Amino acid sequence: TDHRTSRTHHRITAEMRRLGKGVPYACLDFLRNLRLNIQWALMKLPILAMCLLMAVAGLATAHAGQTTANLIIVEKAKRVLSLYNGKKLIKTYRIALGGNPQGHKEQEGDSRTPEGRYIIDAKNPWSSFHLSLRISYPNRRDLASARRRGVSAGGAIMIHGTPGTLATLNAAGFYPDWTAGCIAVTNTDIEEIYAGIRNGTPIVIKP
Repeated sequence: TDHRTSRTHHRITAEMRRLGKGVPYACLDFLRNLRLNIQWALMKLPILAMCLLMAVAGLATAHAGQTTANLIIVEKAKRVLSLYNGKKLIKTYRIALGGNPQGHKEQEGDSRTPEGRYIIDAKNPWSSFHLSLRISYPNRRDLASARRRGVSAGGAIMIHGTPGTLATLNAAGFYPDWTAGCIAVTNTDIEEIYAGIRNGTPIVIKP
C-alpha cells in the first residue's frame, strides 16, 4: 500500500510540475486572475486617463467661474449688476428690482432699492429665494433720515435668486420688477455671485 501511495504521490507531483512548474493550483488560479485583471486595467487605462483629464478640466473651469470679487456695482436704470476684481470686470448680470424702483429707499414698504455705498454683511445658504447676500441697509444716515420723518427705514435688502414662475420668464428673456426692494437675479446667477463674494465686500448702488 505504501508503494502504491508513493507512486500516486509522484504522479501528482509530476503533473503539478508540468502544469505549473511546482506551483500549487491555488497559486495558479491567483496568477491567472491577476493576469486577467492587469489586462482589463490596461484596456481601460485610456478611458480612465480621459476621465481624469475631464475631472481636472472641470475643476479648473469651476475655479475660474468663482473668481473672488472685491466690488459690486449695481446700475438700477440699466438693470445690471457687475462684479469687479480691482478695475477688472469679472461679469455682468441682469437684475430685477422692486415695484417702485426709482429713487432711494426711504421707508419700509416703499418697494424701492436703496442707493449709495454699502457692504455685503451676511450670506444665507437657506434663503427662500435659493441663496441670498444681505446688503447693509439701513446705515446710520438712513436710520437718521427715517427717524426725522417718523417712519421705519425698513431692512432685509438682499441680492437673491428667483422663484419658479418668474424663473420661467427669465429663461424667456423677460425680467419684470417684482421684489419688495431687493435685487433679484436668476438662480444660476446667484450661485455664481454667492460663490465669488465674501462678507465685507463693498457694493455701490447707482440710480
